[in-house]
Amino acid sequence: MSRYEAPLEDLNFIFEHLLDNERLVALPGFEDLSTELIGAILEEAGRFASGVLAPLNATGDREGVRWSDGEVATPEGFKEAYRQYVESGWNNVAVEKEYGGQGLPYAVSMAIGEIMMAANKSLVMCPGLTLGAIESLCAAASPEQKALYLPNLVSGRWSGTMNLTEPDAGSDVGALRCKAIEQADGSYRLHGQKIFISYGEHDLTENIVHLVLARTPDAPEGVKGISLFLVPKFLVNPDGSLGARNDVRCVSTEHKLGIHGSPTCVLAYGDREGATGYLVGEKNRGLQAMFVMMNMARLIVGLEGVALSERAYQQALDYARERIQGVDALSGEPVAIVRHPDVRRMLLSMKSQIEAMRALSLVIAQAQDLAQRHADPEVRRCNQAFVELLTPVFKAWATENGIRLTQLGVQSHGGMGFVEETGAAQHLRDAVIGVIYEGTTGIQAADLVGRKLARDGGAAFAALLRDMSDVAEELQRHRDLGDIGSGLAGGIASLRQAGEHILPLYRDDAQAALAVSVPFLMLAGTVAGAWQHGRGALAAARLIEARGEPGAFLKGKLVSARFYVAHVLVQALALAETVRCGAAPVAESADFLC
Repeated sequence: MSRYEAPLEDLNFIFEHLLDNERLVALPGFEDLSTELIGAILEEAGRFASGVLAPLNATGDREGVRWSDGEVATPEGFKEAYRQYVESGWNNVAVEKEYGGQGLPYAVSMAIGEIMMAANKSLVMCPGLTLGAIESLCAAASPEQKALYLPNLVSGRWSGTMNLTEPDAGSDVGALRCKAIEQADGSYRLHGQKIFISYGEHDLTENIVHLVLARTPDAPEGVKGISLFLVPKFLVNPDGSLGARNDVRCVSTEHKLGIHGSPTCVLAYGDREGATGYLVGEKNRGLQAMFVMMNMARLIVGLEGVALSERAYQQALDYARERIQGVDALSGEPVAIVRHPDVRRMLLSMKSQIEAMRALSLVIAQAQDLAQRHADPEVRRCNQAFVELLTPVFKAWATENGIRLTQLGVQSHGGMGFVEETGAAQHLRDAVIGVIYEGTTGIQAADLVGRKLARDGGAAFAALLRDMSDVAEELQRHRDLGDIGSGLAGGIASLRQAGEHILPLYRDDAQAALAVSVPFLMLAGTVAGAWQHGRGALAAARLIEARGEPGAFLKGKLVSARFYVAHVLVQALALAETVRCGAAPVAESADFLC
């Protein structure tokens, strides 16, 4: 297993040149921030990740979690690392100060999240889930519930989970059967089973707060009858101290392809008298409250694709520089495999797509900050529309890429990539779940086409295309970047044509549109990545002109952008053609597949 170093140079480049830092730090609550302070925070995050979290990544994968009589033990070293993580405050950087958090911008939190997940995804899933629970409670809980539960969740003494999936209710949340029966004191007793609950049981915190979707006996059928309940592992006394053990237990943990260091649990609620729970928000409106947690989780899962790809890239690059095999065509001398053109092609494929995904993640995150805090309602509205449009795109595109890029990391090692001792395979195994978490790629694509595009008739999509086109035109006017601009303009044209096809298709034949919704989503992600590369190339060119020489990093940004246009963006035309004519074979397949 190779070392991990946070990609600080690229992160700082994005914050300084692709994000509007002056606009960001001028938002209410961020006045004490500066570009220099953001850089210092990211540097410290990198130091913590490489020194504390990364050394436990491979050992946690090999050891895994241990279940015994309803209790779960995490791998050796995880408890101490978690303690250091929360004592250092990394668990609550984006939580509002009024709830005990640090109140940093969501963009900074996303950058820190990438660093920590690249170092040890299995471990940092726990505080990540807790952050989602905090967001849901902040949005929907009563003042009394906030006062009783948020302080310990924000401090990291307690952790949180999200409980949706049941044996017969996966993506079809409306089919869930978990029951909640109201008691005389206003509490509820829950009975049912939940599966695939990440960190549903563990030894990192003294209490676990489960957010559980369930039905009351009089609830209507489907998603309109779902309510959200807070169910603690240990009941909480009015003074905040812990009381008796609640009637919820871990029946088993799953044996998984990857993320072995994180427990994925089957939880049984109400095997005895019923698990005590408390209604969060309004009855029968639980899905809306849970969506606060789920929307944030989709961005975080997309970020996992970036983080694991970065970790795989660093390892592949180190190996390619050290592994001697083959000879130089001119001198006949033995060379490191990084000298072979196809190895460099694989490495550039990883590097260019990681940089595109990273930039897009932070652009979306900054838009989220603007949507929440800007004084102008119209600015808030436009940025919220941007976030909603690109969240499913980023989640699915980044996680799909995460599998492909970590696989390239394995291939870059040759046969040694298939050997567990090198650690290359772990990144691929850990990445696979991303396309399933928080809704599969198909579900994200259906959300994009059926909700985000159709809801406003494509208005947010049209605004995005205009922003992209402005960058393409500026690139085409630049004396050295016209090739990047022409490529981007072609990608935008393909995306526009695909959008003009799929919008009316969805209105006339939703099933046909859904049949090509994934290619459309991947097209949108591919072009959005090129947009970010174009913006990065313009910034790099300006810096080179100001300094008089490129330097390795800035030269690398231009090479990466050109590689992306030549090797990745060219797929846009084919994806657009699939959107245009790919629905019919899917419809015809019903005759022999169904």
